[in-house]
Amino acid sequence: MTMQIATKSEISAIDRLLSEAINGTTPTDAWLQQLRDNAAAVVRELGMPTTRDEDWRFTNLAPLAAVPFQGAAAFELPQGTLGNLIDNIKILSKVDRRLVFVNGRYSQELSAVAGLPQGLFIGNLAQLPAELRDRLPEYLANQEGTQEVFAALNTAGLNDAAVIWLGKNVAVETPIHLLFVSVTGETPVLTQPRTLVVAEPGSAATVIEEYIVADREWCATETQPYFTNAVTEIYLGQNAEVNHTRIQREAANSFHIGKSAIAQAKDSRYSCIEVNTGSKISRHNLEIYQKGEGTQTTLNGLTVVGGEQLADTHSNVVLNYPHGMVAQLQKCIVEDRAHSVFNGRVFVAKAAQLTDASQLNRNLILSRKGRVDTKPQLEIIADDVKCTHGATVSQLEAEELFYLQSRGLDPVTSRNLLIDGFAGEILEKLPLPSLAHRLSRCLACLTSH
Repeated sequence: MTMQIATKSEISAIDRLLSEAINGTTPTDAWLQQLRDNAAAVVRELGMPTTRDEDWRFTNLAPLAAVPFQGAAAFELPQGTLGNLIDNIKILSKVDRRLVFVNGRYSQELSAVAGLPQGLFIGNLAQLPAELRDRLPEYLANQEGTQEVFAALNTAGLNDAAVIWLGKNVAVETPIHLLFVSVTGETPVLTQPRTLVVAEPGSAATVIEEYIVADREWCATETQPYFTNAVTEIYLGQNAEVNHTRIQREAANSFHIGKSAIAQAKDSRYSCIEVNTGSKISRHNLEIYQKGEGTQTTLNGLTVVGGEQLADTHSNVVLNYPHGMVAQLQKCIVEDRAHSVFNGRVFVAKAAQLTDASQLNRNLILSRKGRVDTKPQLEIIADDVKCTHGATVSQLEAEELFYLQSRGLDPVTSRNLLIDGFAGEILEKLPLPSLAHRLSRCLACLTSH
């Protein structure tokens, strides 16, 4: 293994980000301060990823490193912004249970968590009851996969988090909405949202995690650049079920890096529907560790990029026990000069006999200068498994366009119908019709060239 030596500019960029992350946030718990200090040491050791690193070779972070971000602790909301947000979020969120964070800060005014059933907690760290707070060190920043540099950067500045805690056998039918809102000002801002979901044995919930920019459509470019560095940890106990939707539709000149770290105990079921449409440069690292027999993991993703956007999805599913199931479908639509990256790894250990794993990445390029880099990856040590993987890169079929036009449809409508059909396989799985409708409108805007 060859060690990469960071340049002075790369070192200064990560040092700046770390300084802003820890500035002005001092936790009261000694264990949390130690956790932050350890994470800061990891950030300094690893440094800023570059295209010389295999996992980042298609994603150049130089544009991010060049921006002098300030920590959200130094940011104040413009006058009148909160009132506008209240009105907009009531329209945006169609569920009665939601947590809202504005530039990484919990907003009690915008959240709605009244009338929770026994055994369910939804709130931020400050609201945790003592019996749950005492258990935090078991879970918070204790997940495999959270030691990479941007997850460690988030932990280094950790002072608050969105927390969903489901007690044993607690099943929640109504989706829980986590809304992370970015508000831009005169200076570029760094925000670091954190989410912890603990689903104890036999519990079940649907969680919608959404990242947006306030008061504007995703394609607004007149905003200041901002950087959202998000981490979500989800723990599923035995026979627990979590249906997780993750939506990223930030402003077009923003930067978004997210980590989702999932641990599944025996017989648990985890599903993720991921939709990415925003940000100048975005990256999502999804890591799932199956830690018991009979776990089920279902991953569905849709990335839609245009202009000169770059969207990078890296997933890593590790199976260590028998009778595991993984089904992954990742779709990408690329317009203009945009660039989509997918690297999906499924590792089947020797002990993970009778595993059933499938992985497929399908890409649709709508322009001559769009680019796709895809690498579905199976690593199998076990010898009694059923595993498949593949990738396709295609354009709209001329015969299909001709068929639709021969039935009286104009070229634009024919094109949009085919694009909707490609994306609809993912969007129709979303837990809320209003959310699917909103994202369909985003898709129509992105691909209406």
